[in-house]
Amino acid sequence: MTNPGGTGNAAGAWTGRGAAVPTRVLLLRHGQSPLSVDRRYSGRGNPALTEVGLAQAEAAAASVATRYPGASAVVSSPLDRARSTAGPVAARLGVEVEVDEGFTETDFGGWEGLTFREAAERDPELHRAWLGDTSVAPPGGESFDDVGVRVSAALRGLVERHVGSTVVLVSHVTPIKTILRIALDAGPALLFRLHLDLACLSVVDFWDDGGASVRLVNDTSYLG
Repeated sequence: MTNPGGTGNAAGAWTGRGAAVPTRVLLLRHGQSPLSVDRRYSGRGNPALTEVGLAQAEAAAASVATRYPGASAVVSSPLDRARSTAGPVAARLGVEVEVDEGFTETDFGGWEGLTFREAAERDPELHRAWLGDTSVAPPGGESFDDVGVRVSAALRGLVERHVGSTVVLVSHVTPIKTILRIALDAGPALLFRLHLDLACLSVVDFWDDGGASVRLVNDTSYLG
């Protein structure tokens, strides 16, 4: 995967080369759902937020609106748990939610709704391979490499549409990790080693020369 907008390095973040103002992307993970309570694989399934999740969405919205009042757009995965998190943010910022299919969660196929242990017991060899190889897909699902191609293309489109603006992107664990991986020009291990909490906020600046600067990762200070 390459950085969106070109093949440059992060020099723009330090030297000011290129655009004077980067495109700032606020990466907000959705709030709690019933599947996340039980730590089950939650991909293309469409559970609603729990009451806790709705409260997390409101807390995140209040924090984003206070800290980033100039945010001019809210983009969301099409899944209900993301859209229900994006709604309060958009309401506070006075904008509409833009839905982008490219930022939906990984398709976990036959593992959807299973716990880690249940998936490992059902498909032990495949599950073991999947944990160490981003080209391996769950049964009937999508590999992390496939997600990377999809998310990278969606990110390029988002940055091109909102050059020099601050955008809130409400998505899921794998797409957010993928964007952080792109920004950091990191290897695939990041997908397995980085933890992101529910309703957490991460922030990345993307420069028009292809550079990126990660400013914040996994902030949940507003959740109390």
